[in-house]
Amino acid sequence: MSRPSSRMFLLGRMHSLAGILPLGLFLFEHLYSNATAMLGREAYDKQVGMLQTIPFVPVIEVLFIALPLLYHAGFGVYIGFISKNNAFRYSYTRNWLFVMQRISGLVTLVFILYHLWEFRFANLIFGTPINFDTVQTQLQNPAIFAFYVLGIISTTFHFSNGVWTALITWGITPGARGQRISSALRYVLFAMLSFVGVGTLISFV
Repeated sequence: MSRPSSRMFLLGRMHSLAGILPLGLFLFEHLYSNATAMLGREAYDKQVGMLQTIPFVPVIEVLFIALPLLYHAGFGVYIGFISKNNAFRYSYTRNWLFVMQRISGLVTLVFILYHLWEFRFANLIFGTPINFDTVQTQLQNPAIFAFYVLGIISTTFHFSNGVWTALITWGITPGARGQRISSALRYVLFAMLSFVGVGTLISFV
């Protein structure tokens, strides 16, 4: 194997790993924390307050969220530019899923950047409180609410489809039967995460 191909192989594995472990785990935690809004204003504010008391939160955010996100997004955009798109020539399910993975990745990136600005950077720079009322005020705008629905569906699809791809990439489901099972689980995971995410949005408004 040549050095360039070896390097791309390693970078691809790191890209896959970053999307599943630190970022995937954070997605689950974030959906869970936000879902406490379904229990009411007090439950949500209590959960947010608890998260803010975790020691070394800025360090954790930088090492396990920001840096993996920057790498995963940057390398993902690079892959999108260098990869060939055959969906319009060969209408196979995998080709379309590959296209949707690229599109959902870009939508998710825009969504995350907006979400970070509104609820993380605004808190650090302007002291905007992170609580139920702040989120509720944001989501009262129909355009922002629709954007969040799109963002959540895009994020959960990108992650769920990424898990399916990672299982193949890492040789966990090399056979056709394993891939059919993991494909079904992918759609179940996507439906469950989307249900929780959109249901949480509705609970705010």
